[in-house]
Amino acid sequence: MERARLLAYSDRTIRNAGDPTASSESSAAPPGPALRRGYRGALIGMALGGALLLTGCDSVSGIPGDDPAPAKAATTPPAAIPSAPPATAATSTLAAPPADAPEVGAVPGVPEAAVALRRWAADLKSDTIAELQDKCWAMAPGNVAEMYEDKQTILAAIAQPGTATASTVTWKSRSATVTVERDAIATGYTCPRVFPAGTEIGYNDADARHTVRRYLARFVGEPLDPADKEGDYPLICKASPAEWDPKGTGSPTPPPLANNPGKLTGATDFAGQQISSDRIGDGYLTVEVPVTNSSGVTQVRTFTLTESDEGYCIGDVSP
Repeated sequence: MERARLLAYSDRTIRNAGDPTASSESSAAPPGPALRRGYRGALIGMALGGALLLTGCDSVSGIPGDDPAPAKAATTPPAAIPSAPPATAATSTLAAPPADAPEVGAVPGVPEAAVALRRWAADLKSDTIAELQDKCWAMAPGNVAEMYEDKQTILAAIAQPGTATASTVTWKSRSATVTVERDAIATGYTCPRVFPAGTEIGYNDADARHTVRRYLARFVGEPLDPADKEGDYPLICKASPAEWDPKGTGSPTPPPLANNPGKLTGATDFAGQQISSDRIGDGYLTVEVPVTNSSGVTQVRTFTLTESDEGYCIGDVSP
């Protein structure tokens, strides 16, 4: 629909509209009072009609005005904002594990570890894999399905006494190794990682891709879980110590993203089914995913991650 336009009317046309019998010559005699009132009425009617036409067309058809609406200022969602860790570790307020929950071996020096894992073990005993994937949202869904498949082997392993290091707690049997991150124990519910006995303990490419998925979900305002916040579950690599060196130059620096954590502010969507990963060097991996910004432009972003004892962290995003 074209924008309505007010037409320019000449004096001659208006005169004829006011008095159909009037001469079309410009030398006609000046109109009398009655005819002048007719002119004014015609002018007012035309002006009102044009205004109504313009207003009605914009309001019904949604035609924008000549000036574009100002763009909304993009702000970083709270879930994506880093914050200082609490001065003291949080204490779980969850209910005690059910009386019939599987037994978990005690861990010297970390008594809360067995309680946190026992709450999860109760769910392992009764829940489906889909339900466990929902509760263990910090883990890649594929890893949950694979690692939690043999329930009896897991229950036999966690019944053994556990051991602790500075970053993990581990239970072992002849068939399996079950490990959890110490930072997760304070929440009162911890989802372990399970490995066949004798295999290397670590993180895989699915973990890296899931780290990026969680990171982007926060930025678009849809974290995988309401509790998944950068302040509580950091995904950005720390600035200190400065150990970032994905190209192997021998001159490590602080991770670029640590000094610009809001780089993707304004992201509105991402193609979660198109995430891919590739190893680029010792301890480093890239993850690519199409990301859409607030202007509706979609661009493939490359995330560079490195592995630590607590999992993967993101150190850089390009472009």
